[in-house]
Amino acid sequence: MSTVPRRAFLGALYLVALAAFFEAGSRLALSNPELFERVTRTNADAAWRLRWLARQKDGPRLYYRFDVHHPSRGWAVRPHVRETGVWGSATLTTNARGLRGGRDHDYAKPPGRTRIVTLGDSFTFGDEVSDEETWPHQLEQLTPGVEVLNLGVHGYGHDQMLLYLREEGVRYAPDVVLLGFLSDDMERNVIGFRDYAKPRFDLDSGALRLRNVPIPPPEVLSERVGSRFLDLLSLVWVTYEWRSGRTSAFTRELTTAILDAIAETARSSGAVPVYAYLPVYGEIDKPDPSMTRRERFFFDYCSERGIDSVYLRPHFLPRVRAGVELKTHGHWGPLEHRIAAEGIRDRLLELGLVPAARSRHSGAPLPRNPLGEPPQPARNGR
Repeated sequence: MSTVPRRAFLGALYLVALAAFFEAGSRLALSNPELFERVTRTNADAAWRLRWLARQKDGPRLYYRFDVHHPSRGWAVRPHVRETGVWGSATLTTNARGLRGGRDHDYAKPPGRTRIVTLGDSFTFGDEVSDEETWPHQLEQLTPGVEVLNLGVHGYGHDQMLLYLREEGVRYAPDVVLLGFLSDDMERNVIGFRDYAKPRFDLDSGALRLRNVPIPPPEVLSERVGSRFLDLLSLVWVTYEWRSGRTSAFTRELTTAILDAIAETARSSGAVPVYAYLPVYGEIDKPDPSMTRRERFFFDYCSERGIDSVYLRPHFLPRVRAGVELKTHGHWGPLEHRIAAEGIRDRLLELGLVPAARSRHSGAPLPRNPLGEPPQPARNGR
């Protein structure tokens, strides 16, 4: 063997050995539960994927046992679910198309009825509460003559909500498309893995471009072996990008484009888009009436785009001040869902989007809107 090829061979062998060393070290480090928990505590594809793989000890599965793989959205809710004891003592039922609740809905809207399609994540779907306790179900009970279809799905970002609306939601000919907005969902828009592999959009000269589809089923994805060393490098890079502010800026830009697309899709189907900010975690009992940074982003966006919005914190704060104990961490309980349903009902009445004559509206004064302006007449000719 000549000197040059021999040096090249030894160099290549050295690189292979070095790569194997780093890979073995990375796998050893990630086998430590405490270190694994620490390094995967970030909003990165690699972190979510590693956590998902760690749950696959009993065979490939999605997240909840009532989940089903979906090629364009990653996961969906299984149709015909009849389960009790979910999240403890809650009851979960889905219809023939996987919508929460046992009643089926034809795509054709019944004559003389107002139909609302709700989009959202686990706070709309109703994690940890029973079917009749979710805010979409309670909203329907508060507004006779109105059908409320719950298209919420746990773990969804706004990107998946947009696809769900395009694929299924518009087929129901809704009068209103009601988005339950959580600011946490914005961070889901910039990743391609969360509860499971998911789609994501990129921006190409301001236009949305869909990536990551079709999404493989879990039995295929769980067999793919990747480099743990590259995963660790990815986690370090993603953490740096978040701290630099670049990812945060892109998150706002991308979310704005997706929310625009949801509103455009709703309007093109003849529906009115309404976006409701759902206060969660420490927002419910925040004593300062001024807006949070996240609320300001949301309501400024809705004001600039002419999208009707719902501000729910004024409906929670009087209960807090009266000493009512509310669930301010984790998912909402039945009471929080009820308060949200009442607040959304009041705002829809104010906008003229639900029939007031047949509603059980309490007649109490409606809260002023979040920007401190007097109530405005409904837009879109409604």
